Amino acid sequence: MITSRQILLLCILAVAAVASLALSLSSGSVDIPLADLLPALTGRGDALTIQIIGEIRLPRSLAAFVTGSLLAFSGVIMQVLLRNPLADPYILGISGGAAVGALTAILLGAANLWLTHAAFAGALLSMLLVFGLANRFGKWSVTRLLLTGVVISAGWGAVINVMLTTSANNTVQSMLFWLMGDLSQSRAGGWHFLLLLTGVGAGLMVARSLNVLIKGDLVASALGVNTQMLRICLYFTASLFTATAVTIAGSVGFVGLIIPHMLRLAGARDHRILLPGSMLLGGSFLVVADSLARTVIAPQQLPVGVVTAIIGVPSFLIILRSTMSK
Repeated sequence: MITSRQILLLCILAVAAVASLALSLSSGSVDIPLADLLPALTGRGDALTIQIIGEIRLPRSLAAFVTGSLLAFSGVIMQVLLRNPLADPYILGISGGAAVGALTAILLGAANLWLTHAAFAGALLSMLLVFGLANRFGKWSVTRLLLTGVVISAGWGAVINVMLTTSANNTVQSMLFWLMGDLSQSRAGGWHFLLLLTGVGAGLMVARSLNVLIKGDLVASALGVNTQMLRICLYFTASLFTATAVTIAGSVGFVGLIIPHMLRLAGARDHRILLPGSMLLGGSFLVVADSLARTVIAPQQLPVGVVTAIIGVPSFLIILRSTMSK
């Protein structure tokens, strides 16, 4: 049963999401007062402010929010699918395949649009490769899936290292920025939001099954859950969300790992709360991280993946300490 405390938590997360977007829109090389944001968003006010908000900061902030939401949502699903608290969206090699596709496009001098397509194609290839090998002869298991994903991920890592060491110096920096996560050229289209909302809606429909599946296959099967079909759906959903997030912003770490744990510590263990909560908190977290990446050493910018790692490492250690002390 959903409690009033859990509903309050969702309301707080929604307010935090709006506040993080306001912070992102107001901060940068040119500070914009909060009072000027709403007029600028509605097309009124100073022309320069309208241009900065509408053409630069708002698209980037929305891309950061969507990316963080997709990664956090995928993290929840992966931790249920693998029954492993250390699982994150990249554990099955999706980001490695996307990275190889994106780096290939950079080496060929392709435009940004082709880079996005190449990254998505690489992610889909990795997803199908892992699933095909793990499900060979119909012998599906969590252990087989995890081991296959780890091996494929290591293989992609070797390919990436070869590409970096054999590339010209003028392309290596672009490759490294993409690998560390970069939102400077990122844009989120309407279909990204539609995908996110569809995923959350579908997740809420199976949330009760997820609550049971986390306790084990035997318990879930005894309660009438088709665990085989549910796991396949979870795998492809998490993989699609991860692939989409990676094509928007590159490999941004720690979002899918720490956000679900933070919410569980806050009392959101029911997936009817955890799934929408992870979407809100993950998006807010990456928006704030991107704001820091733009302003900490301005006018230079840091890759947002560096900031998430700096925040994520101590956060995860604190979460781990809190979990072990219980």
